[in-house]
Amino acid sequence: MEYIKTNELRKVYTHGKLAVEVLKGITIALRDGEFVSIVGPSGSGKTTLLYTISGLEPYTGGSVELFGRELSAFRDRDQASLRAKDIGFVFQFYNLIPNLTVYENVLLASVLGINETKAAILKTLETVGMADYASYYPGELSGGMQQRVSIARALINKPRLLFADEPTGNLDYKNGIEIMDLFRRLNVEEKKTILMVTHNEEMTSYGTRTLHMLDGKVIKDERTLR
Repeated sequence: MEYIKTNELRKVYTHGKLAVEVLKGITIALRDGEFVSIVGPSGSGKTTLLYTISGLEPYTGGSVELFGRELSAFRDRDQASLRAKDIGFVFQFYNLIPNLTVYENVLLASVLGINETKAAILKTLETVGMADYASYYPGELSGGMQQRVSIARALINKPRLLFADEPTGNLDYKNGIEIMDLFRRLNVEEKKTILMVTHNEEMTSYGTRTLHMLDGKVIKDERTLR
């Protein structure tokens, strides 16, 4: 099944009289079970592509289908439900709530989604190696540990699709590799479908496919040997 399908997707930012075309007619598809990396230099449009596909930003032209349904046909309530239950987000800057514990950060996401049990929350934390830190606050954790919590938060509602925007961009090399090992395990063992933006081409080896972007276009689409 194609989880994502775009056709001639375009995005234009307007600044006064200046119009800047950031996405220039992108047509791609992402199937269930894939782990696709989007890579390219700064300004190539890779993060904008992720945000428009996921519904975080509107697009200017073309089309986006998520799970077989045109994204523009989703009402605000439908999009909120989609983000709460069917898709999960992992960002470069963890975005954890500092005055909530690890457990409470994941619990909050669960309440907004499918309202999982305490046992399920702890099991999800165990999946990312953070069950022993459930009572800790984000400020007491390293960057790598905080990113693991953010991944648990993204996983708690059992999403069909994970979006990750530079998930290792704020980490040192060792922690970055550990996070990528976790993503690969989620893809292989948990069958999670992942679309990830990265500036580091080394990280694309953890996925199944790489989209290379330049100047608002996908210039190469290649399968990854891992």
